[in-house]
Amino acid sequence: MVVQTEQTDGEIDRVFQALAAATRRDILARTIEQELSVSELAADYDMSFAAVQKHVAVLEAAGLVIKRAEGRERLVRADPAMIARARALLSRYEDLWRARIDRLDALLAEPEA
Repeated sequence: MVVQTEQTDGEIDRVFQALAAATRRDILARTIEQELSVSELAADYDMSFAAVQKHVAVLEAAGLVIKRAEGRERLVRADPAMIARARALLSRYEDLWRARIDRLDALLAEPEA
């Protein structure tokens, strides 16, 4: 099995665009805890069922959730692998900035000549 670690710019853009909306972040958080139907998700939002379906579709296109059919219901669950990949990307950015700050701190700590 091949595990993809590098993401394309398009994949990264889709992930962070999906996470830009509070409703989608909430859907993701809820589906991390348990698999829920789109109907169960929609019941908790002051928006149409179709609007919730669109939010789920954006999350699915970004790979953050997996949707499956069970009878007439569509069940949604978070994809921990994609969440881990997004977290790893953010961790690389954090490491980059921490290294830059460390270099700046070292430069500022040098005695003046």
